[in-house]
Amino acid sequence: MKTDNRPLFFAAALLAALSLNAADWSQYRGPNIDGTTAEKISTQWSVGGPKALWKVPTQDGFGSFVVSGGKACTIITRLQDGAPQETLVALDANTGRELWAANLAAVAKYDGGGDSGAEPNKGGDGGRSTPAVDGERVYTLSSHLVLACFDVKSGQRVWSHDVLKEFGGKNIRWQNAASPLIDGNLVYVAGGGAGQSLLAFNKTDGKLAWKTGTETITHSTPVAATIHGVRQVIYFTQSGLVSVAAQTGAPLWKQAFKFAVSTAITPIVGGDIVYCAAGYGVGSGAYKISKSGSDFTSTELWRIIGNQPVANHWSTPVYKEGHLYGMFQFKEYGNGPLKCVELATGKVKWEKAGFGPGNVILVDGNVLALSDAGELVLATGTPTEYKELARAKAVTGKCWSTPVLSNGRVYVRSTKEGACLDLSPKTAAR
Repeated sequence: MKTDNRPLFFAAALLAALSLNAADWSQYRGPNIDGTTAEKISTQWSVGGPKALWKVPTQDGFGSFVVSGGKACTIITRLQDGAPQETLVALDANTGRELWAANLAAVAKYDGGGDSGAEPNKGGDGGRSTPAVDGERVYTLSSHLVLACFDVKSGQRVWSHDVLKEFGGKNIRWQNAASPLIDGNLVYVAGGGAGQSLLAFNKTDGKLAWKTGTETITHSTPVAATIHGVRQVIYFTQSGLVSVAAQTGAPLWKQAFKFAVSTAITPIVGGDIVYCAAGYGVGSGAYKISKSGSDFTSTELWRIIGNQPVANHWSTPVYKEGHLYGMFQFKEYGNGPLKCVELATGKVKWEKAGFGPGNVILVDGNVLALSDAGELVLATGTPTEYKELARAKAVTGKCWSTPVLSNGRVYVRSTKEGACLDLSPKTAAR
């Protein structure tokens, strides 16, 4: 008797095809380390918005979710023995049920609460960092600059490094907000002292891979990118942009850039152009990176000083086909605009008010934005005009985090609650 295996073959082929467009969002800035994903989502939402598969309390913290291997992880604030503690929690990505929690450190006390947007004497709304997941491990960088690695199944600590104590570092105003960056076999952080301010560790055993530089850190998370065929990690420090070879830490190029009070966005790489910006009157700039032989150079393309029209407080934009999309504003809470900016010139192509200092990702070429008030908005990623496709209230509370997408679901959080919304193409419009 001959068996017809065609249904199984077609099912396997369909599953394989779907998996090409589905990916875990395993670290800050996502699977491509640039805030983008090729996954497809529904562009037509029901009147009541996408279905919320679950909602859970996520008390205090501005970090985002990461989703990998069926788990959603984030850092919240919890009372331990009556004192607020930064706490890593792992949730079932399908149900929101807590699987385990691990204490990281006492919540840092922030000075200048008004500048940070936090209420005075309230501890600054918790930590600002996002964890990273790689295989069976999850990594965190606390406000006190302790890099820790945990077993993702049990929550047991595998290894850790106190960057301040071990590498002669000094913390900064409002404490650390950067997230650990994973690229290849290494995890990258900063915060050490002279000659060891920039650091890379083996992600498996925690052994130091290299240390270099005498830079003072900011609140910015570094980025890994390949420019002119060379894999490099770019740190946004108080002296400006500093690029080093990813595997060795060898210096590649530097670009001076003004620092004032706080720098928080991750540098954006578009081909051979690197963009950076800050608030507090600093403004923004774009720099062309060139290579001759083994030598790199950075040349300024444009520089705009001030909080308008092109500046980012802590909202990191995304790059698509020569343009940046994101929240370009400074302290315009509740009303700051979403803008499209031409990378090569700094020219604003369009803007739409009403977003505040939220964050965006790029989903299948469209812009998915989370406003600081918890509204999720989908707009076309085109420089010709602002065109809104869908909008829905996602969560309540202060949202200075980034929405993330994994397997057709968007995970968002605020200082009050976290939620998982079904945006898969076949279900979100129902």
